[in-house]
Amino acid sequence: MRENARVTTSEYKDHKGDYQELVDEISELLGAPATLENRDFELIAFGAYDSEGELDASALDPVRTRSILTRRSTAAVRTWFEGFGITRATSPVRIPPAPEAGVYRGRICLPVRHRGVVLGYVWLLDDDPGPTDRQLTAAMEVTTRIGALLADEAQHGADLSRELRAVLTAERDWQRDMAVAELRTALGPRADTLHTVICVTPWPSADPDDAPSVRTVPGATALCTLPWGTTATALALLVRLRSADVMTPATSAAGRLLERARGTGAAAGIAAARAGLVDLGVAWREAAAAARAALAEPHLGPIAEWSSIGPYRLLTSLPPETAHDPAVRALLSPTHHELARTAEVYLDCAGQAGRTAAELGIHRQTLYYRLSRVEQLTGLDLDDGEDRLLLHMALKGARL
Repeated sequence: MRENARVTTSEYKDHKGDYQELVDEISELLGAPATLENRDFELIAFGAYDSEGELDASALDPVRTRSILTRRSTAAVRTWFEGFGITRATSPVRIPPAPEAGVYRGRICLPVRHRGVVLGYVWLLDDDPGPTDRQLTAAMEVTTRIGALLADEAQHGADLSRELRAVLTAERDWQRDMAVAELRTALGPRADTLHTVICVTPWPSADPDDAPSVRTVPGATALCTLPWGTTATALALLVRLRSADVMTPATSAAGRLLERARGTGAAAGIAAARAGLVDLGVAWREAAAAARAALAEPHLGPIAEWSSIGPYRLLTSLPPETAHDPAVRALLSPTHHELARTAEVYLDCAGQAGRTAAELGIHRQTLYYRLSRVEQLTGLDLDDGEDRLLLHMALKGARL
């Protein structure tokens, strides 16, 4: 990788095949199947070296099986292995078996470093007798080549993140045009393919180093983190599509990201499909709106497509103060929460008293009493279509 030069599309290539060749080389050197993971324990390549039953069921303890099948390890597994100092090691680290942790067989970890920074790990099962020191030294030389590839890929990913962020945050048309041109150059032929934008929020960290690798999210082209409100963070992801009618790549990517953000109450929004990069700003607003809708209305999420959020397509485009219309301010106070909920369900049910009472589990007379209290608090007439519209929009807007 060249110093002080951005890696352009003409210089950069997909290293997937290179990783596989290098892992296979290590497997041959050591006479055992090896796996390559990045520093977040996400699987990059698996060397299927087969020698007299080397890959029998005993080789696949729960930790190894999950890593191969799901392409990543749990946070607990990561913490357990890091406890052996692999993040600081510059030479092979032997890790003993721990059945209670699902590690039935010992491991040998070969840290993958580049210029002193750990970028990943090569793993193999530790047998008796295991690899010789000479074999391990030869394998470590191969990890140096892997480290250079990982560093190259990380630099390219950082460039794409910066350029995607510039497109999505540009305040002036000329700034956006310049940012789109930069991103188009970096993406090359992929720039003109069909794609969509995903918004996941709240994202657990604003630190770009904590963002997932594009390679580990199928279909992903670029990603970046962006501010969300005053304190939260959102993750933006550009995803390739084969067809505008098949959003499966986007929903799968969103599901994988939400799994990583588990425990934060995050939701994901997906924009409509588009070709080219000119309307990325519009796509981001759609994805962010769909994410807001999914956070406001649990039945829409945790993954919501812009095309499926109904009235929230309009409501999310309105200024935040819209929900604070003077007529409904008193109704939205905490003391009148049940009345507000009753009014919203009533309007959701198109003003049908029977459906509303059944939905709320109350008697019709109780419903009528509550609705009369709503009219008293707001000064609105629930028999008037425009008053109903105002109240319904304000109640929905308040959720956002």
